[in-house]
This record gives sequence, structure tokens and C-alpha cells, in this order.
Amino acid sequence: MKYLLLSLTAFIFIHIGCNSHHAEGDHAHDDSGNHITSSEPSLNALVYTIYTDKTELFVEFKPLVVGLESRFAAHFTALGDVFKAIEEGTITLSLIGNNSTKSITATEPEVPGIFRLRMTPEQGGVYTLVFDIKTPAFSDTITIENVQVYPNQKTAFAGQPVDEGGGSDISYLKEQAWKVEFANEVARVKPFSEVVRTSGQFLAAPGEEAVVIAQISGIVTFSGKNLVEGSTLGAGTSMFTVKSNEAVQSNIGAVVKEAENDLAAAKKNFDRASELVKDKIISEKEFLEAKRQLENTQTRLTNVSVSKAFNQNKQSVTAPMGGYVKNVLVENGQYVNAGQPLATISTSKRLLLRVDVSQRYFPKLAKFNAANFKTADGGQVFSTHDLNGRVVSIGKSAEAGSPFLPLYFEVDNVGNFIPGSVVEVYLQSGSAPALVIPTSALLEEQGNYYAYIQMEGESFQKRELKIGASDGMNVHVLSGIAEGERVVTKGAYQIKLSTASGTMPAHGHEH
Repeated sequence: MKYLLLSLTAFIFIHIGCNSHHAEGDHAHDDSGNHITSSEPSLNALVYTIYTDKTELFVEFKPLVVGLESRFAAHFTALGDVFKAIEEGTITLSLIGNNSTKSITATEPEVPGIFRLRMTPEQGGVYTLVFDIKTPAFSDTITIENVQVYPNQKTAFAGQPVDEGGGSDISYLKEQAWKVEFANEVARVKPFSEVVRTSGQFLAAPGEEAVVIAQISGIVTFSGKNLVEGSTLGAGTSMFTVKSNEAVQSNIGAVVKEAENDLAAAKKNFDRASELVKDKIISEKEFLEAKRQLENTQTRLTNVSVSKAFNQNKQSVTAPMGGYVKNVLVENGQYVNAGQPLATISTSKRLLLRVDVSQRYFPKLAKFNAANFKTADGGQVFSTHDLNGRVVSIGKSAEAGSPFLPLYFEVDNVGNFIPGSVVEVYLQSGSAPALVIPTSALLEEQGNYYAYIQMEGESFQKRELKIGASDGMNVHVLSGIAEGERVVTKGAYQIKLSTASGTMPAHGHEH
């Protein structure tokens, strides 16, 4: 009886187990309950990654077979400075060929960036797949040529290529890339200049700065509370008042009064001489002497009067041009002498970039016609080409004790560059074709450089690179990348972290 109960129990478990497998995967079994492995292989998914100027399409689907529904997992990425998932829009998929067109439209993504499309081919042959993309921001069309529609599964199995596997490829899903700042760029052969890396400093360009000076000796008083470095001023704005009174040894008021009296006397003498010379009572020589004395006294009064604001007791100092206060050279209440600088005003619309060039490059100085540079924060790289830059001077001699020769560029100050600030400079001369990639694609590991290459939409390779010169924006690649390959320019570090963690998010693709 015990043996019978055990046998019955075993039969029930086997029966339930087989029913469960059939419900989940419809697996076949033999009379003993063992799985029957099908000798017929499964269809491998087709994968396409296609770029336009606006869009990247990464799509996966099984080979198309007449009468069988095909499921498309289409990933759409909007290109730009940062690649982002298309979150809104419609996708129309058309199967065109054999004098017929079959279309299906998805009005919204299932999740941001991923559109699910299903289509059942009706006739075999060679077709064209067309994806029409319409978003609020742009429209685009992506075409896949020479897509085979097989008459049956057997023919599809025979026609599919052998799966060689991904080898050492790294998987990094679109769902991951869309969550970070990600972008890639094609490695191209283009003109690349010989580069000399050095340092430089911004200086004020001629005519872009003005020094405000005291024209009389006296006590200086600030005209306002906001006269500090960096504050902006309009042309004619009052900056200082310089007072000259009895407390000042050189009383300019008395000097002016004396000059005015001398001028009045000289003018009376000249008027009298003008009448007398007509009647030839005095000689021509005496008349010319009277005229000379008048002119001299006029010049003396002009020199001591200094400005229209002068009133024998004070001088009002105004900004000679609009700009910002570069520096203030005196203290409020300080005694100043005539001719002493009070402040410097700068417009900084144009700046001089002085580049220090090693003397060993002296024979090439005339060939340096452009430069890239970046500020101390190491962020954005600027180009003299983009800033209307031009070479204005080439040094012919070095300062005593200095191994450098100066080279001067004049550029527009559109990046809020500060006179006196130091920058890193990449001098450029001549050009020759070279394979280059953006410097942002480079990663360094134990002194070696490498980059991530996008092989397919979600497949990447880590490549060790041998690099040449860099101009701050691009770097010359000597080996490790082929022309036309797509190198990751943003998000490479996130790919590195994902390989280190060994965890991948749920994909959710359908085939």
C-alpha cells in the first residue's frame, strides 16, 4: 500500500510539472517525461543602427516571414550636443516592395525612446523598410534597403547568417545612455595643424583702456560709494573731485588768476600795437613781439586752466569712456599731485593675447597664424578663428633672462576674459590630413589612453589608442581607431562604471 501511494504521488508531481512547462514554454516531452530538444535552430534577431543628421535608429526584429507577425523594438534618439530619447511623436513603419506598401503607425512611445511596432508580411521578396519620424521639434526619414521577406520559416532559417557572437563587446543599453549626458562622433580624417603647447596671458588692447589722472594737485574725494574695481561706468560719469585750496602749497587758483591778468595785459598791448602799426608809428618787429606775448599768455592760461570744470578751487574728474573700473589707484581723502593716475577704465571689447613661444620655435614664428586656448578652470576651449582673432605682432627679441619670444593675437572678448589672466595655449601652424577625434573622448588609465567605440546601438568596444598632438579640441589618433568609426565623446566614464559594477537594468526588448 505504501509503495502504491509513493508511486501515485510521483505520477501526480510529474504530471503537474509537465503541464506547467507546457503552459509556460510549450516544451515537447517523450513518453518518459524528458524534454525533447528541437533540432531546428531559432531565428536570430536582425539589428540595425542607422544615423541621419537628426536621428539615430537602433532597431531589432526577427527575420520577416510571410504570414508571421514581426515585432519591432525601435529605439529613436534625437541627436545634438547631448543625445536624448524621443519622448513625443509618431513613427510610421512602411514595408515597400512588389508594387505594394504596407504601413503601421505608433502614435507614442511605449517608454521614452522605444516604439513598439508589429507587422505581418503578406508576400515574399526583397523590400525596403521606411521609418517616418514626426516629433514636435523635427521630422525625419530613415530607410533600410534590401530587407528579405522569406516565404516560410525553413527558408528563413537557411538564409540567416551564422551568429559569431559579440566577442569582447560591452553592452550598454539605450535606457542607460538616455539617463546621462551621452554623445558620440565619427572619427574623421581632416586638416590638422602642427601644434605647439605653451602658455599665454591676456592684456588690454590699445585704445581699450584709459588712465584717469589728476590735472591739479590737491585732496581727492570719491564722487560715489560704488567706485570699486569691476563696477561699470558710462562715458562722462563723475568719478573724483580734486580740491586745491590754501592748505595746498601749490595753490593752482593763484596761478590761474595770474595767468588771466597777464592775458588781459597782453591783449591790451596787442590791440594798441595793431592800431599803431597801421600808422607806422611802431615797427613791424614791435607789432610781432606784442602778438607773440599774447599767444604765449593764452597758452599759459590754457595749461593751468586744465578743464572746463576748473573753478580755481577744484577739478571734477569724469570717465573719458564707458567701461568698467579695472583698478582704483588712490584712497578717498588722499593728497595727489598733478599728473598722478587715479584709476584705470577698460572696455575689454578687444584683448591682446600674449603667447610665450620658446626660442627654439623662432624660425616658425611667422607660420603661427591661429591658436586655441582654455582658461584656468580647464573648461571650454576657445579658438582665435571664432573670436575674429588676428596676429598683430611677432617678437624679435627676448627679455633678459627669459627663454621665450612674445607672439601677440588680438581677439574679441566674448568669453568674459579678464586682462591679466593666464591661459593654456595651443599654437597652430600649417595643416595636413590626419585622423582626429575630440579630446573629450579620451580616458586615461595608468598612463595609457583609450576610448569607447560604438559598434552597434548598444554594443561598445574599449580601444587602447596611440595618440599624437592635441590642439585642445581634437587629438591626432595614430592607431586604435579607424576612420568612420563612432567614438563616444560624452558618457564614456559612465560606460566604464557600468562595466565595473557588472549590473545591467531590465531591457524589455521584444523580438
